[in-house]
Amino acid sequence: MSHDSTAAPEAAARKLSGRRRKEIVAVLLFSGGPIFESSIPLSVFGIDRQDAGVPRYRLLVCGGEEGPLRTTGGLELTAPHGLEAISRAGTVVVPAWRSITSPPPEEALDALRRAHEEGARIVGLCTGAFVLAAAGLLDGRPATTHWMYAPTLAKRYPSVHVDPRELFVDDGDVLTSAGTAAGIDLCLHIVRTDHGNEAAGALARRLVVPPRRSGGQERYLDRSLPEEIGADPLAEVVAWALEHLHEQFDVETLAARAYMSRRTFDRRFRSLTGSAPLQWLITQRVLQAQRLLETSDYSVDEVAGRCGFRSPVALRGHFRRQLGSSPAAYRAAYRARRPQGDKPVDSDGSVGPTGPAPSPPVQLHPDSGPVPIQSRRTPAPVGPPSENGRELYVGGRASLPGQRSGT
Repeated sequence: MSHDSTAAPEAAARKLSGRRRKEIVAVLLFSGGPIFESSIPLSVFGIDRQDAGVPRYRLLVCGGEEGPLRTTGGLELTAPHGLEAISRAGTVVVPAWRSITSPPPEEALDALRRAHEEGARIVGLCTGAFVLAAAGLLDGRPATTHWMYAPTLAKRYPSVHVDPRELFVDDGDVLTSAGTAAGIDLCLHIVRTDHGNEAAGALARRLVVPPRRSGGQERYLDRSLPEEIGADPLAEVVAWALEHLHEQFDVETLAARAYMSRRTFDRRFRSLTGSAPLQWLITQRVLQAQRLLETSDYSVDEVAGRCGFRSPVALRGHFRRQLGSSPAAYRAAYRARRPQGDKPVDSDGSVGPTGPAPSPPVQLHPDSGPVPIQSRRTPAPVGPPSENGRELYVGGRASLPGQRSGT
């Protein structure tokens, strides 16, 4: 769902400059960028597929710094254009940034700001969101990035409303996507926005990918913590929480274990992880339920109890909100995909009763499972968690703890 949060005077000021057209796409490449993410917009916008019914874009590949640009596997690339070519583009794509810990070149940031001021559509794929954030283009806006880097983005740029649940976020003139495959989703969305479903469908068939994928990044999240938390006193409390998810406790319990007031604990936890503690705790309980549904024969009621939910109703509501299906439907889909002969394993490591033939978890590959996505921007409800699952996220689009760097 596209959303225009820009005030009318600003929108008028950002009307696309006469020399810029949206079908002219500049892709901004940097040394050290991963070649897969970099190749996505080059393939989508740089190949003439008019014979398949796909409208043509004009591609300008621009070096964001002096070349040659070194990329994955030691390859060296030479961009045919420099930053000056961005002045002609109505769409500017930053496919990935080489390191979430290093600042992008100021000249490239200036070029992005100027393009945005003149009405260009600015797109950040995966860690490209860090470049957009460094340029100030995500201030006060919703955005996403790879779930693993979402906490870092939220912590470093607190004015950005980071939502690690989404595959991509369309905020009108600024768009961001999650990791690798989600970059394809966002590029298809751009084609769909410009030229309609038929053109996007024709392009998807050429790329042999689904035209839309359902769900978000929730199914790929795991329970690891950011590296920064390791040396912090809160690390012990968080480790305790992960070891006792089968017990019923709340954030007040965690604050007491940290010898802090609830307000102080919330502030410290959010500054450390980029996430509200209640949101994080519920997510960890859902992820634990997901594992038990995959690896045991416990009933849904038993799974709810072993994950610290007060009732099966609470589990079902939160599970559906995060993973897009009921616990029973998730287990059935998982088992339908497992190789013949596998048996569920109980949480203590013993093999449980034989069930229907299962398969690798649906969430292990971005393109597995049913497929259709929409550009999604769902505001998060505010308030305490309710047992019907309607109030899962607290405090807006706070991000979830991620993990070690690397894709």
